[in-house]
Amino acid sequence: MNSETPASRPRGRRPLMLTAALALPLLAVGACGTGGGTAGPEASTRPGQSTVGSGTSGGTSGTPAPSGTASASPTAPGASGSGSPTATEHQISTSVYFLNGEHMSPAPRTVPAPATATGAVRALLAGPSRYERLHHRTTAIPSGTALHSIAVHDHVATVDLSSRYDDDGGALSLRARLAQVVFTVTRYPGIDKVRFELDGRPVSSFGGEGIVLNGPVGRADFEDVSPAVLVESPLIGDGIHSPLRVRGSADTFEAEFRLKLTDASGRTAADVLVRATSGTGTRGTFDVSFPYKAVRSGPGLLTAYYVSPKNGRPVTVDTVPLTVNR
Repeated sequence: MNSETPASRPRGRRPLMLTAALALPLLAVGACGTGGGTAGPEASTRPGQSTVGSGTSGGTSGTPAPSGTASASPTAPGASGSGSPTATEHQISTSVYFLNGEHMSPAPRTVPAPATATGAVRALLAGPSRYERLHHRTTAIPSGTALHSIAVHDHVATVDLSSRYDDDGGALSLRARLAQVVFTVTRYPGIDKVRFELDGRPVSSFGGEGIVLNGPVGRADFEDVSPAVLVESPLIGDGIHSPLRVRGSADTFEAEFRLKLTDASGRTAADVLVRATSGTGTRGTFDVSFPYKAVRSGPGLLTAYYVSPKNGRPVTVDTVPLTVNR
C-alpha cells in the first residue's frame, strides 16, 4: 500500500474554534483520583486482562459503545476513585483511544460500572499495553497526568485533569492528546462534547501553542487527527470468526473504501467494498458483515484503505491487528 500525506486526502477539516459556552451547574460523576501516563505492569500475553484502577492497562473486549443502561451511564451516581468494584458494580467493556501513527485508534478496556467514563479516562492515562505498543499504539498524554473529576451536564462532560496534561509537545501532540480524551469520553451515549479544566480552572488556551478552547469540543473538531476510516469494532487484539462484522466511521471520496483481511499465512482472506453513509468532506458511519476464508488461524490484520482519486493507487488509512480464526 502506498501512503499519502494528510493534506492529500479528499476530506474536509474544521478549525478548533468554538463560541463560548454558558457556565452551567454540573453533576459530578468521578471522584478525585490519579492515573499515570505510562503503562503499568506488562503482560506477556496478547491484550492484558487487567481491571482499570490497578495501574495496569489492557483489555479483552471488542464490544462497541456501551448501551444507554443505567449501569453504563457516565452520569450514574456512585463513582469510585479507587477503581475497585463495589458490591453494586460490575465490569463493562469499553474503548480508550491511543495513536496509530498520527491518528486516533481505539483499544479495548474493561472498567467498573457505573462510573464508566471515569474509569475509561483513568485507563487512557495508564497508556497502551505492551501488546498495543508492539503494534505501534502510542499516547501523546504526558506521563504523570492525573484525573481529578468528570462532571456531565446537557451532554457536555467537564474533564478536570492535572496541569501536567498541557506540558511539553508541539501543536500536533497537543491536539492529539485533546482528541484522545474527547474520543474516549464521547464514546458514551449522552456525551457529545468535552470541556477541559486543569486543576479546577477552565481552559481557554491550551499549551504553549495556544490552541483556543473557547467552548466544548467534540470529535468533529479533530478531523485532522482522525483517520479517513476509523474502525471502532473489532478492536486491536480481538479474536474473530467468519462472518466478520466491522463498524466505524469514514470520510472518503464518494463515501467508498475497502476492507481487507489478511490471515496468519499472509494471504488475503477477504477484500470488500464498503460505502459509508456520507463522505467527501462529511464523516459518515458504516456497519458491514462479510464472510472470509482463512488458510490458517492466528495473527492477522484488518486493513482499511481507499483508492486514490488522483492516481488510482490504494492508500492505507487504518490497520487493526486481530486473531483470525478459520
